[in-house]
Amino acid sequence: MLSDLLITTAGLTLLVVGGDSMVRGASSLAARLGVSPLAIGLTVVAFGTSAPELFVNVTAAIQGNTGLSFGNIFGSNMANIGLIIALTALVGPLPINNVVISREVPMMLLATLVAATLGVDALLGDSISSFDRGDGIVLLLIFSVFAYYTLRDLVRQRGGEFEDEFSAGPAPRVPEHGHATSIALTAAGLALLAAGGAVTVHGAEGVARELGVSEAIIGLTLVAVGTSLPELVASIIASMRGHPDMAVGNVVGSNIFNLLIVLGTTATIRPIPVPPGGAIDLLIVILLSTLLWLTSMSQGRTIIRAEATMLLILYFGYMGVRTLA
Repeated sequence: MLSDLLITTAGLTLLVVGGDSMVRGASSLAARLGVSPLAIGLTVVAFGTSAPELFVNVTAAIQGNTGLSFGNIFGSNMANIGLIIALTALVGPLPINNVVISREVPMMLLATLVAATLGVDALLGDSISSFDRGDGIVLLLIFSVFAYYTLRDLVRQRGGEFEDEFSAGPAPRVPEHGHATSIALTAAGLALLAAGGAVTVHGAEGVARELGVSEAIIGLTLVAVGTSLPELVASIIASMRGHPDMAVGNVVGSNIFNLLIVLGTTATIRPIPVPPGGAIDLLIVILLSTLLWLTSMSQGRTIIRAEATMLLILYFGYMGVRTLA
């Protein structure tokens, strides 16, 4: 037990150091390349902090542990909204950029609805609900469309065509580093986040087994929260450093990445059955995504502490019920 606790602590340390390094590097790189922190949050930071989910899921799929894969993906998306967005908004109100409300959050909600629909085969007459290879390919194709439009807009933004859409007031002050240093900081941060996520999950799994927690619950709770720690660290640090747009973009982009790339890749490697109670998990992910969309348009397009508290209560309430069921 002690060794597992020490491993978990080491993983958390790697996550904190990696989150700070990546936000510093990405912010500076954004300023030097003329790209907004929001855009960096939606791409580099979001995809980088989802690396632990991808690493854990591909490994689990190869080993045949598909129950862990399901819980990790959808549990991570629950944690991203009900835990990470909520905690970040408790640190300080989160203003939501226009482009996030008009495109990114609806895209996340669409990806959630598509994934949930693909996972309820039993409602269509099949004996078992699962994400098969065909579903995985569909999700990867949808991501390719999303990636095309995102990258196209980044190129056009550098030309000034989307300056108003991607900007939310005066640009925040960012650390100035050279290109090489910015890239090195970002790469080092991503590497530390991926390593920290893997080490943290390994240690947490050991602690859970010592306590007699089932594998099914490990995937939805400890593994999901463990692989979401990079998003939590990166979002809170980004918010504290005056980049709330990067914090929100990180979570939204990460959820899209989890549903389309991580789930798509994992299902392509090995079909993922929906476990008992999994249909309710899918409904909760849809509910949290819908609430994020609604709260992002209220209170002057800012997520306030009262809304953050509501998301937090919903998340912990469901996790409590799911664990005890």
